[in-house]
Amino acid sequence: MADDLRRELDLALELADVADAFTLPRFEQQDFALGWKDDRTEVTEADRGTESLLAERILHARPEHALFGEEHGTQGPPDAEWRWVIDPIDGTSGFVRGIPVWATLIALTHRERGAMVGVVSAPAIARRWWAAQGLGSFAGGRPCRVSDIADLADAQLCVTFSPGWEELGLLHQLVSLLGCARRARGFGDFWQHCLVAEGAVDVAIDAVGLKPYDLAAVQVIVEEAGGTFTDRDGVATYEHDTAISTNGLLHATVLDALRKPNT
Repeated sequence: MADDLRRELDLALELADVADAFTLPRFEQQDFALGWKDDRTEVTEADRGTESLLAERILHARPEHALFGEEHGTQGPPDAEWRWVIDPIDGTSGFVRGIPVWATLIALTHRERGAMVGVVSAPAIARRWWAAQGLGSFAGGRPCRVSDIADLADAQLCVTFSPGWEELGLLHQLVSLLGCARRARGFGDFWQHCLVAEGAVDVAIDAVGLKPYDLAAVQVIVEEAGGTFTDRDGVATYEHDTAISTNGLLHATVLDALRKPNT
């Protein structure tokens, strides 16, 4: 299995190279047409073009695998045991405004084992993270390891606010949690979870309303760095609409703080 995953990780890294070569020039030149999805989130020709390029490469190299992407949905064999999960540009809202914090997220998932390989490539900030189950987690070739901060009062905490937290009735709990940390930040999207994997941030609490392509790659990277990655109820999955990553030592504290009273 380890050799197989190394082979798939090599492919994922090659795919990241393809994506970077397509996305970075368009970002630097701001050379794209902007559109809007039904949920009022931005989409560009760069999003769609990147996913099409990656889909073509994946389905040629691994015809027995399926593919699920943000822009074009599911492709390949519907009963495939293995499925690639792609977010061509995570952080499109920043991409279109010239903010360099965006990335291509590439994951390989297994029907029973979950997320197995993850690559996050952020060429505008010259950073790339990657991991595979049992093979470790890396940032630019350097091994990643989560922090050893065990007290929330000493922790760096990152939160992405969204209307969903208020709809869940948890906005007050979220704000209170921020007040308990030594320092709160709002890096957002993929970056907050990758920073947890690196040990630079101790807790990352993502927005409400996430999709598998937002989370599959970063779950592998965090877990292989020794961290814990779950939804707000403590389920270790990339398939639910919330995500919290921590160094593991703080996870129970964070989950408890985000529970409604009497739950």
